[in-house]
Amino acid sequence: MAITTSQAGEAGQMRTPRALLLTLYQSALQAVEGRRCVANALRQGEPAFDHKDLALVAVGKAALSMAEGAVEVLGERIQAGLVITKAGYGPARIAHAEHIEIIEGAHPVPDARSLAAGRRLVDFLKALPADVPLLFLTSGGTSSLVEVLPETMNLTDLQQLNDSLLASGLAIAEMNRRRKQASLIKGGRLAGYLNERPVLNLLLSDVPDNALNVIGSGLLVPDERDEFFIDPACLESIQYKIIADNQQACLAAKAAAEARGLPVRYYDTPLQGEVTQVAHDIMARLTKAKPGIHIWGGEPTVVLPEQPGRGGRNQQLALLLAVAIQQRPELHILVAATDGSDGPTDEAGALVDSETVRRGEQEGMSAQASLQRADAGRFLEASGDLISTGPTGTNVMDIVIAHKMAYSDQV
Repeated sequence: MAITTSQAGEAGQMRTPRALLLTLYQSALQAVEGRRCVANALRQGEPAFDHKDLALVAVGKAALSMAEGAVEVLGERIQAGLVITKAGYGPARIAHAEHIEIIEGAHPVPDARSLAAGRRLVDFLKALPADVPLLFLTSGGTSSLVEVLPETMNLTDLQQLNDSLLASGLAIAEMNRRRKQASLIKGGRLAGYLNERPVLNLLLSDVPDNALNVIGSGLLVPDERDEFFIDPACLESIQYKIIADNQQACLAAKAAAEARGLPVRYYDTPLQGEVTQVAHDIMARLTKAKPGIHIWGGEPTVVLPEQPGRGGRNQQLALLLAVAIQQRPELHILVAATDGSDGPTDEAGALVDSETVRRGEQEGMSAQASLQRADAGRFLEASGDLISTGPTGTNVMDIVIAHKMAYSDQV
């Protein structure tokens, strides 16, 4: 996986603060990559699955990578499989696993493919023999990628709901609670199609506190606050296991920095809330901080105008920080999603420095106007600071890595 910005090239190719931050970011991604994490979890063994043939379902942005990890360990024991992932996130098939079907849904706003994926998922589960165990792999993005609607809703209703949620600035738990109310499979109700078979649900967590009922809107996990009735017998045979989360990614970046002899501070309180306040909090920390590497994880929110421009929460946060560090040449800051896409864009985020605003304005852009229009992506493209990764094979929220140089390092 090549991580690039037009200012620094591929991670590790230049010995600069920018290249260092890209390298640390890459270390974080590798530590929580779906294939590796699923394979490691399965090698630890689960009694219900030992020496038995089984079926596989993987859903989410990291579904393909997670499924590859399962095939790596289980091989021909997987008798049938279904992978549902974001458009463009999967090749035609998984190597040596022609019996695993791969289909695409839409993200971040569901479309007809998401509804087709929901129908296919239900049909796949209904067709499984009752005695076949199921390995169910879940990652972020599932809420949009797969859906079955009640008769009272149509696709337009679903898209309007998701558009309003994405623009609202609500935290992910509240967004997914509302998505569950408009679904026949979320909020644990997909479990009704499992026929009480043994199920191992391995999850990559893209939510604060690793709340099982929030990840992917809880396809197999009911929400106690919801009024939907779930037969307890459907849930008794399901095992759940978080196999990677945001903290794991942040600690990997920390370890990579320490291996290079750098002082590091990891702030383990997750970044939450509106990006303007998050930017203020980060700058307050960095202003008082000692030189070295500073790491945060989490998932801020952004309230969008009626007709937003290009970008996502990471690009908006990155541009806010770029404005704040215009007179701070000692600071370089990377802000990026771990799944490789920020909002509706194909960029993961951005890596900004004290010259970012100047570079963008030389191209005729206005940082303040871009922020007001939620158009940070266009500004950061002009300044050359967008980060591109392609699909990363994981999804564990966002990461911020800052490098604060000592004065002696700048001269």
